[in-house]
Amino acid sequence: MGYSNLRQWIEQLRKDKDLAVIEAPVDPYLELAEIHRRVIQEEGPALLFTNVKGTPFPVVTNLFGTVRRVDQAFGPRPEALMKSLMGAVETLLPPTVTGVWKEKGLLFNLLKVGIKNVPQGEAPILNVCQSTDPLKGLPRVTSWQEDGGPFVTLPLVYTESPSNPKDHNLGMYRIQIYDDQTTGVHWQIHKGGGFHHHEAEQRNEALPVSVFVGGPPALIATAIAPVPERMPELLLASMVLGGRLPMVKDPMGGHRMPAEAEFVIRGLVPPHERRPEGPFGDHYGYYSLKHDFPVMNVQRMWHRKDAIYPATIVGKPRQEDYYLGDFLQRLLSPAYPLVMPSVRSLWAYSESGSHTLASAVVRESYSREALVSAFRILGEGQLSLTKFLVLTNEPVDLSDFPKLLETVLERFNPAVDLFIFNKTSHDTLDYTGQRMNHGSKGVLMGIGSKVRELPRSYEEGNLPGIRAAVPYCGGCLVVSGPSYKEDPELPQRLVGALREKNTSWPLVILVDNAAETVKTQTSFLWTVFTRFNPATDIFAEAMVKNHHIGYELPIVIDARMKPGYPDELFPREDIVELVDRNWKNYFPTV
Repeated sequence: MGYSNLRQWIEQLRKDKDLAVIEAPVDPYLELAEIHRRVIQEEGPALLFTNVKGTPFPVVTNLFGTVRRVDQAFGPRPEALMKSLMGAVETLLPPTVTGVWKEKGLLFNLLKVGIKNVPQGEAPILNVCQSTDPLKGLPRVTSWQEDGGPFVTLPLVYTESPSNPKDHNLGMYRIQIYDDQTTGVHWQIHKGGGFHHHEAEQRNEALPVSVFVGGPPALIATAIAPVPERMPELLLASMVLGGRLPMVKDPMGGHRMPAEAEFVIRGLVPPHERRPEGPFGDHYGYYSLKHDFPVMNVQRMWHRKDAIYPATIVGKPRQEDYYLGDFLQRLLSPAYPLVMPSVRSLWAYSESGSHTLASAVVRESYSREALVSAFRILGEGQLSLTKFLVLTNEPVDLSDFPKLLETVLERFNPAVDLFIFNKTSHDTLDYTGQRMNHGSKGVLMGIGSKVRELPRSYEEGNLPGIRAAVPYCGGCLVVSGPSYKEDPELPQRLVGALREKNTSWPLVILVDNAAETVKTQTSFLWTVFTRFNPATDIFAEAMVKNHHIGYELPIVIDARMKPGYPDELFPREDIVELVDRNWKNYFPTV
């Protein structure tokens, strides 16, 4: 069985010498976040802050900020069990005596999955209850100077359907702390908690909400998992944990709580009440702007008598969520072919904020079956928020984006393999569509045999208005010149100039700084896919015939920063200087 609570995991990190204890006084306003960012950039240890200003509770961060820590936190068992479960479907459906006997080991393991009720006297979460100013003393961690306030950065937000309590959701939604009694709840579109709130509003009822903080690492990971809409997250947490998840009844009524959590915040979200929330630096690497979101009136907060407050810092990739996201993709990937039979494998890129870019290896057993797979992916739960989807039928490692892109561009026929759909939904944090939750989608396919050899060095001479031209990979040229504000029409002229040269480059991407963009896969994916909207920023010669738009090479993408985009995240200079001065106080033995 895995780690049953947060402190077991912290103790393991301490034994592994993978935990740094910072005893110096640290301000939760900006200072703590800057320390964390520097350490995670160097793939350093988890951080336990024992002297955080304004709170009696220690704060722990960077619990999952390396591949090694994620692998150790969850072990190989969950992935092996998921693969076995998916592989057993054909054996067990329909069930036979022979099939059941063959899978007896798997079925025995599944008997361990579920929830167990713990007596109230044995549940550490019930040690302390605060009902007057319930949030008083909770660490007010603030990551970025333009943030609208502190927020709970690892909130496990639990809700149940008002009409069917068995339909529950555990998700990680931003919880802004307004004061000691009130928070915001950042429910985004296509998220389960938001569906429950919508249902409660339709009934004109307040929705009970529980915010779990801490508990088994498996519970934290499960809250961010992109599971199918009606898949119970608590059961998935139990599977990752390797045993039944201990839950306890609240003596004052309401949802059951994880017995081993560090904090549980209980409250009600009234119907039809909104309050401005944000702005906040987010995992896209920019500030999400201020918008109205539901409000939670907090009734009480339970916590352990020696509670430790887990937190993370969000910002430009790669941050801690990157490592958790990759683990969850590996865990859930065997389920995709079962849910979507024509999809062999699928990957969403944490480097670009996940929803902006996904790719898949798909089946092509008849002509254009790949397009069927595209529609299926874009209609599946949170995958429906994908902004740009790249498909091939070649067996390629999707996490290696340069290799994937080369595979696609070698086979790409622009007349039939590029589709752009305007006036669709966008992720709430993606502002490239110029209006919250609205934007467009693109599908790029490379199927079948190779149709071209890809250039790998640029030797076609100067391009008007372009100061730098640097290959990212075979067939993809990254260029930079004037900013969008200086020359918004540059992409269309660039298409003409490239066609005059009869360019051999099928894909050209215009950015603000080509040299910086191509340095790594992370820098490329983050720069390009967080800064363009397919319907307004893809340029090519095109012809409409029988309602189909057929494009001609080259394809130019304008991924420059544009007016109306949120600001990129940068730390405040005085905070950088403060952390510079105090670095040896934080880590005196280094």
